[in-house]
Amino acid sequence: MHDGPIEPSTWIVRFAGIVPEGARVLDVAAGGGRHAGFFLARGHPVLAVDRNIAGLAALAVHPAAEIVAHDLEQDGWPFGAERFGAVIVTNYLWRPLLPALVGAVAEDGVLLYETFAAGNERFGRPSNPDYLLREGELLEAVAGRLGVIAYECGEVVAPRPAVVQRLCAAGPKAARRIS
Repeated sequence: MHDGPIEPSTWIVRFAGIVPEGARVLDVAAGGGRHAGFFLARGHPVLAVDRNIAGLAALAVHPAAEIVAHDLEQDGWPFGAERFGAVIVTNYLWRPLLPALVGAVAEDGVLLYETFAAGNERFGRPSNPDYLLREGELLEAVAGRLGVIAYECGEVVAPRPAVVQRLCAAGPKAARRIS
């Protein structure tokens, strides 16, 4: 589930300023392109990947946008050892990808991740534990690899009531630049 409001996530907006200027951004499970469009408007080249790219058609004409149709769950990680100035993931969880997502963050880059967590089932979808982060799961995913800049886990009321986990983590060069 990665469709959502047109406005970018407040979590992504909050930490967008620490993405290195002009750095390439990877928007994973990009859906309708709200974050891809946000970073394109900020002057970043963006690679947006989703299994269904229909929602990204409007961005495809942008010269700094690369749109990739790829089913990450069926066909695996398509980017090899490529690194990005930012890896953005919202409202999406496929646990087998977590190591690749963390590994795709450049030494001076950041991972911005926000998705549903255990407890969300009382608010509706998603309610399947396969799509809900366990307590501290994002922290575990970056442990020893990225430095945590900010982390939150709990209930939110907007854009709709939900339980989410949010993480901003940085590569070693970014962590030094930010602190």
